[in-house]
Amino acid sequence: MALHSELPIYKVTYDLTVLVKRLVSQFQRNYREHGKRLDDECLGLVIQIYRANATRDKRAALSELIERLQVVELLLRLARDLRLIPVSQFAAAIELTSKIGKQATGWRKASPAV
Repeated sequence: MALHSELPIYKVTYDLTVLVKRLVSQFQRNYREHGKRLDDECLGLVIQIYRANATRDKRAALSELIERLQVVELLLRLARDLRLIPVSQFAAAIELTSKIGKQATGWRKASPAV
């Protein structure tokens, strides 16, 4: 079993988390709660990768990861629509979420059912 920090999906997810932390630090005060939720969900993605790598039932952990990823995408879209983040940064974040989703789906398909 590879260390979770050596997995390509971990590295991309970590990059997304760093990007989101930078973005939410600039949110207007009245949108701080939205930023906190987005930040928490990204941290949850990183934790979920660790759990998926550590457990025998990877499919369930990866399904939860994909669900959380959809929440992150929704929160990012809302932040873009509210003009809390620039379109270019939104595009960069969505590119990362797309990579994470593809890797998670592939990992889930390759994992045996328990």
